[in-house]
Amino acid sequence: MQQTNPKVNSYSDPAKTNVAFLMMRKKSKYLQNIGKLYILLFCTVLISCGSNQKAVFASRTQTKKPSRTDQRSKTYKKPANPQILNIVDYANSFKGTRYKFGGTTKRGMDCSGLVYTAYLKEDIQLPRRSRDMAKKGVRLRLNQVNIGDLLFFKTGKNKSTINHVGLVVDIMPGQVRFIHATSSRGVLVSSLNEAYWNTSFVEARRIL
Repeated sequence: MQQTNPKVNSYSDPAKTNVAFLMMRKKSKYLQNIGKLYILLFCTVLISCGSNQKAVFASRTQTKKPSRTDQRSKTYKKPANPQILNIVDYANSFKGTRYKFGGTTKRGMDCSGLVYTAYLKEDIQLPRRSRDMAKKGVRLRLNQVNIGDLLFFKTGKNKSTINHVGLVVDIMPGQVRFIHATSSRGVLVSSLNEAYWNTSFVEARRIL
């Protein structure tokens, strides 16, 4: 008698099918959770970067504690007196002139010589020495200083006497600029915010 093969069922075992379905479902949830985790990490990085940028920006915009010269003159305005502008312009024409003790020309200039010569151009004769100039005019508070005013200093080791003078040529927010003659660099424009001149400053006076 011929033996026949048993009929093979073309459908899978239901139990195995359920197990496979559950495994696929768990795998899908796992992948979804992984995706959510990556999105969360990405958002966290973006937020943290934004915070850092704000912190850096804030630190860059912080201003230093103002010194006694970090204020614009309360009375600042363009001088109405043309003599003042002429004095400042003439003093500026000596920029770059070498230092010479007692000098009053383009060949050489000292600090009081520069101021003396600039004012003399407008027929205003001041004392020749800076300490004597400091006895002329009206004394000002620093926030009253304007173009054409004089700044007096005590420099060097012996700071008991005024020995240096400069002429204010510009007023800017937080800065007073003056032209003067120094023994090391000749005639130049400096800022009263510079540490050396700030600590050596004594008083300001107005002649006109």
